[in-house]
Amino acid sequence: MRRPIKPAIPLSIALASFGALAGGAEPLLPKSKAPETDESWRHPVAPFPLAERSWYIGTEGLSAILVKTPDGAVLIDGGLPQAADLLLARMRALGVAPGELKWILHSHAHNDHVGPLAAIRRATGARVVSNAESAALLTRGGAGDLHYGDDDLYPPVPVDRLVQDGEAVELGGMRFVAHFTPGHTPGSLSWTWNDMRDGQPLRIAYVDSLGANESYRLADNPRYPRIADDFRRSFAVVRALPCDLLLTPHPAASGWAPANTAAPHPQPVPCRAHADEYERGFESRLSAQSAPKR
Repeated sequence: MRRPIKPAIPLSIALASFGALAGGAEPLLPKSKAPETDESWRHPVAPFPLAERSWYIGTEGLSAILVKTPDGAVLIDGGLPQAADLLLARMRALGVAPGELKWILHSHAHNDHVGPLAAIRRATGARVVSNAESAALLTRGGAGDLHYGDDDLYPPVPVDRLVQDGEAVELGGMRFVAHFTPGHTPGSLSWTWNDMRDGQPLRIAYVDSLGANESYRLADNPRYPRIADDFRRSFAVVRALPCDLLLTPHPAASGWAPANTAAPHPQPVPCRAHADEYERGFESRLSAQSAPKR
């Protein structure tokens, strides 16, 4: 028998409290030893609804998505390691007790997206879902990263379930479908699920980062020989996703401005346009790296 998650406090009171916090009362999350290139990654914002069951609970610069179902909740990504207490507090205020978080999903296994997942797993008993490529990096706590070596460390994350491309994680009548979108990392994962908004069905796509960072070697990479093929395949996958609402691990990449919680989506970006933009940038960088050196 399904039991709906009941708010720990009335939702109107919770939202009013969040609104006050969004006015600047909450301090930045503390710095960590790992490189953090943008202060917005540590800037708390008030949670806001994306759809009837889906909530944004991350920071200004890093997404964390909470989806509430009649049988418990699902968390997708978490941001930096020091965000664990913030996320647990957000969940409680939205009526999700620690034991009601059932699954933890992720995008790619870098410090700025999976940093708090080990702590949240310990605090809630939720099961972590990954694929084989990312699971190896998660269990090493980011050590031995293909591009960053040991410069992107975080608390090691045990993995409870491995998924295949196209496999679904199900909870409370909702299906979270895994889409392998490698390139940014070999194990990059995107997720799609269906929700409702204003009485209408809404297809949500949480698309992993499609960018090749400045330090990435795209041509003749001995540790990732098929990196270019993977990126191109992922652009095609993202273009074909069911996608009424696009979310990304870095919210600004898909037109979001979470700090403006009253109107957080001023420039919506469709999945196809998102993939096209990143593919153009990728091909330009690959061409530059492949050009003969004089």
